[in-house]
Amino acid sequence: MKAADLETLNMLRAERKAAVVLTGLAAGETRIVREDEAIDGDLGEHVSRAFRTGKSATVSIDGDEWFLNAHLPPPRVVVVGAVHISQALVPMAKLAGYDIEIVDPRTAFATAERFPEVAVHAEWPEDVLKQRPLDAYCALVAVTHDPKIDDHPLQAAISAGCFYVGALGSRKTHGKRLDRLHASGLSQEETCRIRAPIGLDIGASSPSEIAVAIMAEIIQAFRTRGM
Repeated sequence: MKAADLETLNMLRAERKAAVVLTGLAAGETRIVREDEAIDGDLGEHVSRAFRTGKSATVSIDGDEWFLNAHLPPPRVVVVGAVHISQALVPMAKLAGYDIEIVDPRTAFATAERFPEVAVHAEWPEDVLKQRPLDAYCALVAVTHDPKIDDHPLQAAISAGCFYVGALGSRKTHGKRLDRLHASGLSQEETCRIRAPIGLDIGASSPSEIAVAIMAEIIQAFRTRGM
């Protein structure tokens, strides 16, 4: 790989942006493809698959062989709300290979004792997100039921283009949430990105079951990006 290409790849990594290093095996020439870059034909389909799966592969197209080396940022789950659902969600996310952290200004809930071996921020979400901004490889899970805590990170997640934005609450609760978000300036098209009621519809009722539904929906959203 050329030094300039390596520098570009390192820059994209630092910015938590995905890239596929495309190498023609016959000539040995490499090219860095960014996720928003369009490539036509069968090769473009293989590149899109590499971005979705994060898996590198060698493909043959019309007699030419290409090696696709996928470089994806580690997906990050930001949970706003140190509640029972969050406690169940943490080990599931880790098992699935996702980084996860908890944000909740309520210091009685956001404790290391309740959330061992995971980053816990007992601060207001707007303060945390200034230091650790959201991006396209983040999932935002809002589960406090408190507009003062949930609304700001939901807006931030939509603005950042997070691959998943979910919020706990009934349809009635979500309707009131939408009214607030629209009043704050978000469009209906933007707020349609919020998954609410949160999680896949599997009939979940307990906190652990709801966490399963949320994690499944996050994985589904991550693996179908761009489709």
